[in-house]
Amino acid sequence: MQHDYEILLMLDPELPEARQDEIVARIRELIENGGGTWVGHDPWGRRKLAYEIDKKTDGIYHLLQFDAEPETLDELTRILKITDGVMRHLATRRIKGGHGPGRPGPEPVESVGREPEYAAANIRSQDQADEQVQTDEQVEEEE
Repeated sequence: MQHDYEILLMLDPELPEARQDEIVARIRELIENGGGTWVGHDPWGRRKLAYEIDKKTDGIYHLLQFDAEPETLDELTRILKITDGVMRHLATRRIKGGHGPGRPGPEPVESVGREPEYAAANIRSQDQADEQVQTDEQVEEEE
C-alpha cells in the first residue's frame, strides 16, 4: 500500500548546482523505479542553520513530495545516509489536504469576517474594569 511522504533534504552549501540536481534526480529515479509516484519538488534555497554542522553555518534545503511503498522509503533513506553532500534529511508522512510548510491553507469559512470569541470577552472585561474605575472615582468624590 502506497503512502504519501515528503523528505526535507539539507544539502551542503558548497555543493555545485549540478550536483544538487543530480541528487534530486537520483531520488526521483529511485522512487519511480520502486513503483512510486513523484508529486513535487520545492527548492527552498539557502538557509541559516540554528547551529553549525561540519563547520558549516548554512544549508541548502529541498522539499520532495512523493507517494511510495514503505520499502521504497527505507531504501531511499539508506541511500541518503551514504550520499556525499547530504548533510541531513527527514522523511515524514504527508497529511491528506496538507499544504506543506510555509503554505498556509485557506481561511476556514466560519471565521471569515467574524471577530474571535475571545476578543468579545476582552471587550466585556475592559468595559467592566472601566465601570469599576468610575465607581471608585465617585466614591472618592463623595468622601
